[in-house]
Amino acid sequence: MIKNNAMLKAVLTGAIALTATAISSSAFAADEHAGDEQCAGVVKAGKNDCATATNACHGHVEVNSDAMAWIYVPKGTCERIVGAHVVKVTDPTPKKS
Repeated sequence: MIKNNAMLKAVLTGAIALTATAISSSAFAADEHAGDEQCAGVVKAGKNDCATATNACHGHVEVNSDAMAWIYVPKGTCERIVGAHVVKVTDPTPKKS
């Protein structure tokens, strides 16, 4: 009986810790790009952060400096890069849960 209680306590403690980790990681994911802007026109092939009109997933742009492919950069950085422009695209990347 004592071994069962110890096992039950260990399982419950692990479940609580796992739940707390999941909650904190999902809150972090929402703020992951809070201080960033979407910068297009300067991405290397295969390095884009999200989908474009020509592909459905991040990392699938096939040419360098695609005008629609974008990456997250710190706010204020994109306007300083030659050939870059700030875009406002809804990021369809699934949220981490």
